[in-house]
Amino acid sequence: MKSVNRTLTLWMMGLLALSAPARAGQDAVSAPQNSVPVSQATTGEGDATISGRVVDPTGVGVAGATVKLSIGNQEAGQQAVTDSDGRFAFAHAEAGPIRLTITSAGFAQQEFSGSVESRQSLEIPPITLALATVNTEVRVVPPQVIAEAQIKEQEKQKALGFIPNFYVSYVPDAVPLAPKQKFELAWKTMVDPVTFGITGAVAGIQQAQNDFSGYGQGADGYAKRYGAAYADAAIGTMIGGAILPSLFKQDPRYFYKGTGSKKSRLMYAIANSVICKGDNGHWQVNYSGILGGLAAGGISNLYYPAKDRDAGLVFQNALIGIGATAAANVLQEFVVRKLTPNLPTHDPASGGASKTHSLVGRAFSSLGSLVREGD
Repeated sequence: MKSVNRTLTLWMMGLLALSAPARAGQDAVSAPQNSVPVSQATTGEGDATISGRVVDPTGVGVAGATVKLSIGNQEAGQQAVTDSDGRFAFAHAEAGPIRLTITSAGFAQQEFSGSVESRQSLEIPPITLALATVNTEVRVVPPQVIAEAQIKEQEKQKALGFIPNFYVSYVPDAVPLAPKQKFELAWKTMVDPVTFGITGAVAGIQQAQNDFSGYGQGADGYAKRYGAAYADAAIGTMIGGAILPSLFKQDPRYFYKGTGSKKSRLMYAIANSVICKGDNGHWQVNYSGILGGLAAGGISNLYYPAKDRDAGLVFQNALIGIGATAAANVLQEFVVRKLTPNLPTHDPASGGASKTHSLVGRAFSSLGSLVREGD
């Protein structure tokens, strides 16, 4: 009987031994757990717990913020990431002085210092992150500098590769010129070799037709005609393209339109012989061009032969000059651009307007001035 009891006892002990792990696992599953919905760092070796919450200036939790825990003077430490509500926790933290460093995109770095004792569960007060400061660098370029750069572009414009086309802008919103720049552009036009060449051709035609016979023939007569023709062009350019535009604050350039129907572009080009855009961007009567033509005609009476001086011709030539300018503008709008290399890369999107003083226009004006015949 004793042997039977001993055998039963051993069997029961074996069953208990086998069932113990299963019960232990069941107990572990059924035991209540304190779940923490945050990212915990558990690499520490201490027995303290640190937790807290990171919020923005409005009190809303900042998700995905990086929280670094440093103990004492140690640079390396535990690291955690905040959950969707901005909460974080560190388990197994060592006791001692602590420093929390919080970083998150779009926010300035924030730090928190304190201390934790052994076996303490430390709840950090909400840590508020300030928005990061955005440094925006704004470079202000004076209008004169922009205008100077645009003029340099215009000075590369030469029809057929050699005829200056300085007084035409293919940039619809070009910056207005300063007075100094208006004079520089006029001077560059006056001293360009092509200007002297056109003047020589005009003087030759006048001598062949014996216009202004008071000048005579031969080299002396040609020189006088050449000087008068150059004076006409130079005075007209300086007064109509620099002096009066500076006084009236008007832009002496023609702004290429290049868009719209052919009829609208034609009317635009013709209208720009009598109207222009002021430096303030408003449309106005082109006082500079009209009065410049009259002034140049009046001054020319000082050096033309006495019998060829006629006040009536001053107004007649001024009207012819307006017509010549309209014709030159039409050529600019439909022909000259195709013949001009080295143009700016800007494509015209809308019309601007002003007056043309290009050498193409000068050529028309010079031909028109041939009607000033005293004989």
